[in-house]
Amino acid sequence: MDQLPVVTLVVVALFFLGSVDSSAYDKIVTHSRIRARKEGPNVCALQQVEGTKKKYFSTCRNWYKKSICGKKAEILYECCPGYMKLDGMKGCPAVAPIDNVYNTLGLVKAATTQQYSDISKLRQEIEGTGTFTVFAPSNEAWDELNPVSDVADNVNIELFNALHYHMVNHRLMTKDMKNGMTVTSMYNDQGILINHYPNGVVTVNCARIIHGNQMATNGVVHVIDRVISSVTGTIKDYLESEEQLSSFNNAVFIAGIMDKLGQPGQFTLFAPTNEAFDKLTPGFMESIFENEPVIKALVTYHMLNSVQCAEAIMAGSVYETEEGSTIEIGCDGDSLTVNGIKMVLKKDIVASNGVIHLIDEVLIPDSAKEVRKLVGKSQSIFSDLVSEMGLTSSLTSDTQYTLLAPLNAVFTGQFTFHVINILYTEKKYLKLILENHMLKLKISLSTMFNGQLLETLSGKLLRVFIYRTAVCIESACMVRGSKEGMNGALHVMTSLIKPADKTTFELLDADGNFKIFLSLMETAGLGDLLRQNGSYTVFAPVDKAFEALGADDLDLLKSNVNALRNILLYHFSEGIIINGGLEAKVTNLLKSLQGKPLQLKSENNSIRVNSVEIPKSDLMATNGVVHVVKNVLYPTDLPVGHQDLLLVLQKLIKVIKPSGSKVEVDHATKTVTRVIGRQPNKVTRVIGGKLRKNVHLENVFIICETIITTVNEPRIIEVPDFSKITSFGDNPALLKEESGKITRIIQEGGGFSAARKPPSKSLDRNIKP
Repeated sequence: MDQLPVVTLVVVALFFLGSVDSSAYDKIVTHSRIRARKEGPNVCALQQVEGTKKKYFSTCRNWYKKSICGKKAEILYECCPGYMKLDGMKGCPAVAPIDNVYNTLGLVKAATTQQYSDISKLRQEIEGTGTFTVFAPSNEAWDELNPVSDVADNVNIELFNALHYHMVNHRLMTKDMKNGMTVTSMYNDQGILINHYPNGVVTVNCARIIHGNQMATNGVVHVIDRVISSVTGTIKDYLESEEQLSSFNNAVFIAGIMDKLGQPGQFTLFAPTNEAFDKLTPGFMESIFENEPVIKALVTYHMLNSVQCAEAIMAGSVYETEEGSTIEIGCDGDSLTVNGIKMVLKKDIVASNGVIHLIDEVLIPDSAKEVRKLVGKSQSIFSDLVSEMGLTSSLTSDTQYTLLAPLNAVFTGQFTFHVINILYTEKKYLKLILENHMLKLKISLSTMFNGQLLETLSGKLLRVFIYRTAVCIESACMVRGSKEGMNGALHVMTSLIKPADKTTFELLDADGNFKIFLSLMETAGLGDLLRQNGSYTVFAPVDKAFEALGADDLDLLKSNVNALRNILLYHFSEGIIINGGLEAKVTNLLKSLQGKPLQLKSENNSIRVNSVEIPKSDLMATNGVVHVVKNVLYPTDLPVGHQDLLLVLQKLIKVIKPSGSKVEVDHATKTVTRVIGRQPNKVTRVIGGKLRKNVHLENVFIICETIITTVNEPRIIEVPDFSKITSFGDNPALLKEESGKITRIIQEGGGFSAARKPPSKSLDRNIKP
C-alpha cells in the first residue's frame, strides 16, 4: 500500500476518534448539513449577509428569520469542511486530500498566508514533522490589513513573528476549544484568547473561525476572518493609556473598579469616549461623584463578566451587567448596537483579560437615575398629574421616596376619567389621591412582605399583600416593571390605590343592603368580628339572599345559635384575599372560620365562591375585605336541631357546591339531598325524603354516610348543646380545640400583623404580567 493513503487513513481515524464529544460549532455545522441534504452528500447550507462577504453556519433563529444582524441573508450551498466536489456528481462526495499544513493552506483558500509562509521562511517548519494548529487569516483578512507591505518587507521580524503568533504547537480541534480558554502561541509563549459561543461561533482574539477543522498530516488549519496581533496589556492598561477615555477612566477610579480591570478575568467593557460624557446633562457627573454607590453602578453597568466579541453577535441578546441589571447587545449590519442604539465607534479591542468596545454614549442604569426619571410612557398620565399638582417639589434627588404609578389605562377608563375631571376642579382631593401613590421611603420589591405597612406622603397607611403570583397594595396589584433608582423605587400598578378608612361593619352598615346579615351576626354573638382589628375576608350576602324567609323563619333561624353561627362563620376566612391575588382559572381553596373549605375561582376579571357569582368584590376595610354574594353559603355536615329549621334551610339554600359534594333542594318534594359519590344503577343511602321523578338509575349518586331507616320523613339529627362551639366534628378533642380557637378570635381579634418576610431575591418573576 502506498505511504500517502496509509497516512491519510490514520489521520482520518484520528479525527473521528477525537470527535466523540461535539461542540456548539460542530452542532451548527451538522444542522447546516441537514438543511442542505437535498443538495447532495456533505453539502452545508450557509447564510451570507446581503452586501457583504460574511457567511455563517446559521442558527435556527436566524435561519427562519432569513436575516442576520437585521440584514437580509442569502442562502448559499457549499461543501462542508473537509469535503470536495467531483465533476458530474451531485453534492460533495469526495474527502479533501490530507497533506501537510503548508499545502493545506492552499486547499482552504488561504493562499496569502501560504505565500507569506514562503517569504518568512516558515514553510520548512510547517511542511516538516510536528503537530501544529494554524489560525490562518483568509485572503480578504490580509487585504484589509493596512498596509500589508510593511509586514511583508520585514521578513525576519514582523512577518515571521506575526505568523508564529497564529500558531499553537499541538493539534486543537473546535471541540477542544472551550469558551474563555487561553492557549499558548508559538510567539514568545504569548496567549491567544479562545471563545466558543452557544450559537456555534468560535473566535480567536475575537477573529471568527470561518472554516474550521481542516485536517493536515502534521496538524490542523482553521481559517479566520482577520489577522490577529499579540496581546500583553489588561483592560486597565488600555484605559490608562488612552487620552480619549480620560473621563471614563476618572469615573472608574472613583468607583474603585480600576484594580479589578487589571486582574485576570473574562470581561467586556463598553468604554464611553470623552465626547460621550460631553453629551450628558450639565452637572450630572458632578452630582453623582460624591455618591460612591451611584458612580459604581454607572461604571459597572458598562461591564459584563464575559467576553462578547462583535463577530459572535448575530442577533439581539440580553446580558447581565456587573451592576446587576441587563443590557441588550445586538447588531445592525456591520455595526454593533447597545440597547438597540448604534453607538459603537470601535469594536473588539482585545486585552489579556477581555475585550473593549468604544461607544459614543454613556450608559446610565436605573440605579443611577432619579426615581421620577424612571416613569415610563405607560404611566405618563400619572407623571403629568403629579407635575400639575405641584408635587414634584417633594421629589428631590436628595429625598428617598417610592412611586406607585398606575397605568395610563386606569385614568382613561370612562368612569375614572369622569371622576378625575370632577376632582380636577377640587384640586385638593386629586392631590390627596396622588399623594396616596407616593411613599415616604424607598421600598424595593425585594424587601416587601405580607402585612407590611407603608406610609404615604399624605400620612396614610397602605397594606402589602403577597400572593403566590402577585404582589398587591390594598386592592391594586403590581405589573412587571418595578425599578429601583438612586433615591427610591417605582412600582407600576393596575388600579388606583385607596386607603381603607372603615371597618367591615361600618362598610356594610353604610351600604344599607346588608341589614339582615348584620342582624344575624349580632344575634350569633359574632358582631365583634366585623368591628375588631384583624384581617378577614368576608363573603357578605345581601338582603335579597334572605328574601324567601318570612319574619317567623328568621326568628326560628336566630333561635338555633348552633346552626346560625356555623352558617355565618362559613362566610369568613382569615387573611385578606382580593381578586388580583388569585391565580386565574385555578380553584383556590380557603379555610373558613367554620372549618370547612371555600372554593374561590377567578376568571375573566370576576370571581366565584363555591360557584356562586360575586357581583362586587374587593371592598377594602381596615380589618379585611368584603366580597358581596347574592346567595347564602352553606357548609357541609351542618347538624340540624329539628324539622322546622330544616324547612327554613330549604328555603334559604338553593344550590351549594362545597368541596367534593353538592347540596340540592327540591322544593316540589321538600327533600334535601347531599351527594357523596357515584355508583351506577344503585341507590343505597338517602337523607330526608324521596328521589326526584324521571331520574335514570345510571345517573343517580350514592348519598350520605348514614343508612336512613325511613325516607318519607326528614331525618332529625339529635345533637347536644353546641351553642358555644363554632366548628363541628366527631372528635371531642377537636370540638374543644375549635371552640377555644373561635372564642379567642372573637375576644382578642386577629391584628393585622407583618407576616413572614420572604427571601430577599426579586419577586419580578412572580408578578402578573
